[in-house]
Amino acid sequence: MKSIEEQLIMHEGLEFKPYKCPAGKTTIGVGRNLEDRGITKEEAIYLLQNDIKSILNSLVEYDWFVNLDNVRKKVIIDMAFNMGVTGLLSFQNMIQAIREQDYQKAGEEMKNSRWYHQVNSRAKRLVKMMKTGKDY
Repeated sequence: MKSIEEQLIMHEGLEFKPYKCPAGKTTIGVGRNLEDRGITKEEAIYLLQNDIKSILNSLVEYDWFVNLDNVRKKVIIDMAFNMGVTGLLSFQNMIQAIREQDYQKAGEEMKNSRWYHQVNSRAKRLVKMMKTGKDY
């Protein structure tokens, strides 16, 4: 006997990006109606944990990241989560300051960006964490 999962995938399809179903609802996965049902807290945390793992897998190849203390690693992960690893890597002056362990300068380089003004209190908190090495 075939599983119900196989049957539902056959009938609903399996989509990894949001799409509009025939009823016009934003849907993902196997017919998950995001507009009416959404996701649970557990599902949101699961997705978050997977996103963090993906970011970490991308960043562990950079010695400037690996050598950071845990608070400053959180800053970098947060920035990468917000703007993508590619966006983070465009902060070349900040990265150079991190390589030199000049965290005051790294924080100032974070402030010297469009990102800083776009995310406001988040950026201010992250700059303080970068400069002090202390958690929020």
